[in-house]
Amino acid sequence: MDVTKPLWELHILNVKTRDAESLFVFKIHHSIGDGASLISLLLACARKSSDPNALPSVPVKNRRARRQGVWLIWAVVRLVWNTLVDVLLVNATVLFLRDTRTPIKGPATGEGRNGKRFVHRTVSLGDIKMVKNAMNMAKWGWGNWIGNMMIPLTIALRDDPLDYLWSAKATMDRKKHSLEPILEFIGARILPMVFGVKATVGIFHKILSNTTLAFSNVVGPVEEISLYGHPIAYIAPSVYGHPHALTIHFQSYCNMMTISVAVDPEVIPDPHVLFDELEQSLIIMKGDVTLKFPKKGPNVGWKEIL
Repeated sequence: MDVTKPLWELHILNVKTRDAESLFVFKIHHSIGDGASLISLLLACARKSSDPNALPSVPVKNRRARRQGVWLIWAVVRLVWNTLVDVLLVNATVLFLRDTRTPIKGPATGEGRNGKRFVHRTVSLGDIKMVKNAMNMAKWGWGNWIGNMMIPLTIALRDDPLDYLWSAKATMDRKKHSLEPILEFIGARILPMVFGVKATVGIFHKILSNTTLAFSNVVGPVEEISLYGHPIAYIAPSVYGHPHALTIHFQSYCNMMTISVAVDPEVIPDPHVLFDELEQSLIIMKGDVTLKFPKKGPNVGWKEIL
């Protein structure tokens, strides 16, 4: 780490975009905090546009009844088994296991020294919720509220576009019955004390080098906010400095979902094509859901923010 550079910077750019008159650019070192804590810090500095004295509100998870009896025993058994498998998978990734080479995987050296290009688009959050609710993807029991986890990325062509969602839901349901994120968090705290900072950095760099991409999502405010009197039109977080050639962030704000990507231009020279594919996939999935559940919402609408 270059100690001569500040850990955070704020740039105000008088550049007009399609949705904003100017831009706030926050450049913050990851040692300050993760995405959730940094968004929380931003919200603590912001106020509701409708009430300049009130802090922003974020969605609240409804509590569900706890399982009892045989179901509780089965849930504990699943939790232990899934955790054991996931921990072995993480250790194997550190030692020898790596993803198959694909067009979206980063350089074989894993250095990640190429510059990153940042692009984002905004989609209606209501459209995403419509697909989610139609396929019962909001239900979950045992859960991890924050953390890192390794998720399989399957490359396949399927007849039913919703099969991709069913597969993703099955994966996430299983991951929610695992202590992998919590153990990774504990390991990140213990490893520097046992092996030192350099060895810990090497371990995490190995994981990033042996995997294909990073995917993150953070919950934002449910109403419009302002920052010191300046109304916020959208929030588009991203990250750079790691070996991945593709990193995708989902950030909710009001009734919108901003999808931002950081790409290695030598691997993905035109990220707008990637967004076109994401757009088409969502349109196809929503169209299929609309046919099977005709009472669900309007057509999906995307808009690009340059």
